[in-house]
Amino acid sequence: MSLNDPELVRAEYASERGLEARRSLYDNRVGPDPRDLMWEEIVAVAPRRVLEVGPGPGELSERMRRELGCEVVAIDVSDRMVELARSRGVDARVGDVQELPFVDTEFDLVVAAWVLFHVPDLDRGLAEIARVLAPGGTLIAVTNSEHHLAEARTHAGISMVRRMTFSRENGEATLRRHFAHVEQMDIDGSLTFTDGDTVRWYVRSLVIWKHAADRVPELTEPLLATTRNTIFVARSAV
Repeated sequence: MSLNDPELVRAEYASERGLEARRSLYDNRVGPDPRDLMWEEIVAVAPRRVLEVGPGPGELSERMRRELGCEVVAIDVSDRMVELARSRGVDARVGDVQELPFVDTEFDLVVAAWVLFHVPDLDRGLAEIARVLAPGGTLIAVTNSEHHLAEARTHAGISMVRRMTFSRENGEATLRRHFAHVEQMDIDGSLTFTDGDTVRWYVRSLVIWKHAADRVPELTEPLLATTRNTIFVARSAV
């Protein structure tokens, strides 16, 4: 199994339950929130027309439209995520980043938050993003390190090392094949797993490791794990 298996991804996001479980894990995060820093980068672009790839339930697309007054289009392979985004008033459409249904240079900003590691052919998807961006346009892409929450994953006997096609470790090199300028911002923090059930609940929420949850051993004491997120800001040539 892999994070960019299209059938696995479609099955995972046919419901919002797994996504909501993963998100709720970070309620006790200590340190900077990558979502806040991502928002600062979005505001700095001052976009007029935005494409969000993989919007999930659509909170970010709704916020960009409401607070920035820009035109926002969202595209997702999941019928359910599109349904949820539309319920927020977002112009959300079912579609694939590998074959975007938009003309060249249509957007000045594309946002892809924790989604590019799900794309089967990442170079094809990035080429499409670059195509629909105007000259000097910006891609803001958020991902994790292969070692994100490594302490909890080690306890569970699982690893994401060399299993992510778009990560802190390889994202810059990948983006430089398609964009003229790439900046990388690493954001680290921590969160605490209080007991074995908490670790099992986390593993059960993961896209490719659900089957490993039941074999996670008990904790003898609370486990402090490091969150390792990364924001990439990539710009097209002017």
